[in-house]
Amino acid sequence: MPEAMNRMQFIKLLGFGGLVFASGLKGFAGTAGAEPGRDFFFVQLSDAHWGFQGPKVNPDAAGTLAKAVDAVNALPHQPDFVVFTGDLTHDTDDPEERRARMEQFKSIVARLKVKDLRFLPGEHDASTDRGEAYREHFGDTHYAFDHKGIHFIALDNVSHQGNVLGAPQLDWLGQDLRRVEPEVPIVVFAHRPLFNLYEDWDWTTDDGDQAIALLAAHPNVTVFYGHIHQEHHHMTGAIAHHAAKSLIFPLPAPGSVPKRAPVPWDPDAPYRGLGLREVDVRTWRANALAALQVQETLQEFPMAGPGA
Repeated sequence: MPEAMNRMQFIKLLGFGGLVFASGLKGFAGTAGAEPGRDFFFVQLSDAHWGFQGPKVNPDAAGTLAKAVDAVNALPHQPDFVVFTGDLTHDTDDPEERRARMEQFKSIVARLKVKDLRFLPGEHDASTDRGEAYREHFGDTHYAFDHKGIHFIALDNVSHQGNVLGAPQLDWLGQDLRRVEPEVPIVVFAHRPLFNLYEDWDWTTDDGDQAIALLAAHPNVTVFYGHIHQEHHHMTGAIAHHAAKSLIFPLPAPGSVPKRAPVPWDPDAPYRGLGLREVDVRTWRANALAALQVQETLQEFPMAGPGA
């Protein structure tokens, strides 16, 4: 983002409705060694469920993923990368259809101007075959990478039997974190929440507390996840957890209704509850100390109706 453009100017340029803006997310402060001019932002998209059909839930189910791609491509400044935090496709018992949906998904997101794309599996992508088809199309289900002074970790809490990360992945996480200096900020991506948000609705990771304990040894950690199809914010100690909206249908607030079910499509407010998240990471120097700030923008789709 050009230094001459402040955050509010950037928001006005976007021109999207339904903006929710938060600055200074907890877990990013006092970053040693940060260099000026390393500002960047990335986009999180989640729960596209390509292949889902349900006219009463989303009559434009075959169109919202492409609309999300168009919305990202229309940003006045392109993100450094785009991350998809799971449930790229809707589940099916047919292995051929599962792979066909993954190919279709890849074909649509290939239209993104940004070519640095990061993927995570959701249970709809990976639970039926332990991630076999997912790995064929998208690669490893968990991994780490570094970008402009921040360490990113993608976790897989969907492809093992049960809602778990599993001992091998927890061991891998511990080894990865031991290589990260304490002052380096860490961003974690996961599909399910790592904490117990609402167990009756499968909104938890049974051994997520072990991952949180490993991450808690580092002072600057933020987690972004999907799965629950709505904005949600939670703290576990000093770690901030932020959920993304879905690209296909919203879900009700945890425990607000007796049974978890998609919120029906509202023809008077199409696309309400669907959206994408931008995370703007900016660094600066003050009083000879470096600091890192993360700002996020949640956007609802601006389209007026199906086919718009």
